[in-house]
Amino acid sequence: MTSTINGIDVSHYQGTVDWSAVKNDGIVFAFAKATDGITYTDPQFQVNWKAMQTAGLLRGAYHFYETADDPTSQAQNFIAALGTLAANDLPPVVDIETFKRNFGSASIAANLQIWLDTVEQAVGCKPIIYTNTNFWNQYVSGDFSSYSLWIADYGVSQPKIPSTWKSWSFWQSSQSGSVAGVTGTVDMDVFAGSASDLLTLTQTT
Repeated sequence: MTSTINGIDVSHYQGTVDWSAVKNDGIVFAFAKATDGITYTDPQFQVNWKAMQTAGLLRGAYHFYETADDPTSQAQNFIAALGTLAANDLPPVVDIETFKRNFGSASIAANLQIWLDTVEQAVGCKPIIYTNTNFWNQYVSGDFSSYSLWIADYGVSQPKIPSTWKSWSFWQSSQSGSVAGVTGTVDMDVFAGSASDLLTLTQTT
């Protein structure tokens, strides 16, 4: 790999983040948790969302997908929290990594596709899929190769990815990173490419 760009992802667990300090520590992009399931909104999301932009970071938002919940209602919950993307915002993310039970009679893959389609239609941008290989291969599978992959895999030199994809776009390489401006540990991420490559994923045309 010729180049990577450093990023982090956060939720309310990180509390109040000093995003200017984060940027000054070499972080280029960040994702913040927006929603979970059909009703939950992360209490720090709106604060993080505005502050990331003010600090000059490329920002993205993610939804934690609950396999037991209606995918359309989950998408609507996320869309309501996210609102309209700004020019340089990263695509929305669906975080699918846990199984409780399956909603309805359709497969998890079919329900996930409903979420993806609903969000893409509302936001005007193709979402990113965050997952880990073991979960994906056991519970989802299906051909989602047209979506950018954000893979979670820790303590390795290169992540193992599901057979659905040939490469990853984002890699969550650690759950215990340390970055200026964040109290305690934080998830560390890298983007596979240059800053200009990363900008091609944003709303900039």
